[in-house]
Amino acid sequence: MDKLTDYPKLIQRILSEYIELSNRHSNPDIETFLIVDESKAQYIWMNLGWQNGERVTGMTVYVRIRDGKFWIEEDWTEDGIATDLVRLGVPKEDIVLAFHEPSMRKYTDFAVVS
Repeated sequence: MDKLTDYPKLIQRILSEYIELSNRHSNPDIETFLIVDESKAQYIWMNLGWQNGERVTGMTVYVRIRDGKFWIEEDWTEDGIATDLVRLGVPKEDIVLAFHEPSMRKYTDFAVVS
């Protein structure tokens, strides 16, 4: 797998599938979309709108590709984006669960990077 070309396509595909699924069953007053910054390799699944008179704004997933690794900064999916990446052939050592404190990452099955 060529990290420079395959990794950006892979995360965009995964997040696009989640967003498509979410939009099928979502509240019509809440917009769900993908924000992509290709130059900095950043991918954000975002929700915006209104529900019961309250503003809804939130990031469901935020992933960066940095130093040839997926840095999962935020992940509110049920099984985890890391699980999807592994299923598609990404080695665990190329996935950083960045939402964990650096000293705690050694207790996961994924990359330990500070």
